[in-house]
Amino acid sequence: MEKISNQKLEIGVKEHGAELCSIIRKSDGREYMWQASPEYWKRHSPVLFPIVGSLWNKEMRQDGKTYTMGQHGFARDMDFELIEKSADTLRYRLTSSEETKRLYPYDFILEIGYKLADNKVTVEWKVKNPSEQEIHFQIGAHPAFNYMNYNPEAETIGYFKFDKEDDTYTLSLVGEKGCLKEGRAQLATDKGILPINRHSFDNDAIILENDQVHSVTLLDTDKKAYLTLRYEAPVIGLWSPARDGYAPFVCIEPWYGRCDRENYTGEYSQKDWMQHLAPGKEFDVKYSIEIL
Repeated sequence: MEKISNQKLEIGVKEHGAELCSIIRKSDGREYMWQASPEYWKRHSPVLFPIVGSLWNKEMRQDGKTYTMGQHGFARDMDFELIEKSADTLRYRLTSSEETKRLYPYDFILEIGYKLADNKVTVEWKVKNPSEQEIHFQIGAHPAFNYMNYNPEAETIGYFKFDKEDDTYTLSLVGEKGCLKEGRAQLATDKGILPINRHSFDNDAIILENDQVHSVTLLDTDKKAYLTLRYEAPVIGLWSPARDGYAPFVCIEPWYGRCDRENYTGEYSQKDWMQHLAPGKEFDVKYSIEIL
């Protein structure tokens, strides 16, 4: 694992998946990232590419061919190349290969960067199209953060605070085979504050589409803020494993993409929230994690 630090934070990233594995506050040694115990979930912060979520029957169709791919794509399970390391930056690269072409038909260059400044980690995604045809893809984040003062017996283990102080949000619902149901539901909050309780994730992830929220803050049981994730992605997923009591972590997931709708059998390029990149062009976005 490669590490960089400043006066306030130390972060660790591994080449496998270019995955952010650790954010430590140096003043007290507190670890903010989930440490991937397989008892609950074996990952820290996987990068989701070239799909977000599940394909219907794990199949994608493009230009008369059918490809098979598991949930969230293949990038999280591949070794990236470290291409830059400095006092405040780590940057990794994954390039298309014969192996990726068996799963996904396009040439691509995917670069993942981590930049440290003061009490903030900025995560940078760059997708490049080196080919002579348009390529299509989705990309998303899946960072898992430890609860503050974890108590699996508590009625409420913490709160989400959204940047918009609305009382209701439109909720997309996960259905069969991890794909999206038809229709929507209403998610009620107290001016953008949503308690996290043992039933929050009974229906899998909480999915908010259409730019309803652009930052999520985690609050402890006293409603004191301890971490904020800011992003420009149009979709956000909030998730923790549903079980009796609580898993010790919760995920805040900005997505440029989303799972298939139930029974979707159309072209991959026509999926909801698909990103399209012309030959020679770059897709360049970022999100940030601020320790409060």
